[in-house]
Amino acid sequence: MPTAIWNNQVIAEASESEAVVVEGNIYFPRHCVQQTYLRRTGKETVCGWKGVANYFDVVVGDQVNPNAAWTYEHPKDAARQISSFVAFWKGVTVVA
Repeated sequence: MPTAIWNNQVIAEASESEAVVVEGNIYFPRHCVQQTYLRRTGKETVCGWKGVANYFDVVVGDQVNPNAAWTYEHPKDAARQISSFVAFWKGVTVVA
């Protein structure tokens, strides 16, 4: 079962059939992510084939991991399978 953990807190958990792996990153459906641990930031990046990524800080208690999660809310057609899914990096442990 794919799980994302930071600061000893489970941030996201999905079944094998719900999670999607793209370029080595596990993307979690939005309903599998504990939204209380995410805080939207103004950061955006652009991927040539996926489109514009929007970022979130991961916040657990008084600890903040800046821009440690991202989503493609309106991806290009080639990446539509991850529309509004959330992926993690920057010290968030993601295990399959």
